[in-house]
Amino acid sequence: MLIEKITIDNLPFLALLMTELWPDNSFPEELENCKTILEHEEKEICYLIKENENYIAFIHLALRFDYVEGTDESPVAYIEGMYVKAAYRHLGIGKKLIDLATEWGQQKGSKYLASDTESGNTASISFHQKNGFTEANRIVCFVKNI
Repeated sequence: MLIEKITIDNLPFLALLMTELWPDNSFPEELENCKTILEHEEKEICYLIKENENYIAFIHLALRFDYVEGTDESPVAYIEGMYVKAAYRHLGIGKKLIDLATEWGQQKGSKYLASDTESGNTASISFHQKNGFTEANRIVCFVKNI
């Protein structure tokens, strides 16, 4: 397996993986998001994992300077998105991505690595717990058309 940082050459592959994680988003939309990440590399990064010629996983990290649940100082290294193709899960790839995130966060001066998931995503919750995360809070978000 090969680990790559985001580059202009692998942007389309990253965007494809993102549309697998977030199927409500279009490829062009995710490609634009990837370009923005690349333009802000001092505060954001993506790592991709490639097996042979296939991109199979990614993690998108950003520094957050606003309040993050469970933390008491900033910046906070934050997992904005993480995905491993189904056929490659339970092989240690997720842990490898968390290790990369931890190292990146430490290099950026963060004392924390934070993340979130939907309250019903039990697989993600279990993954986080197995990788040393503790739950900071649960919230329910509301919206009203006006």
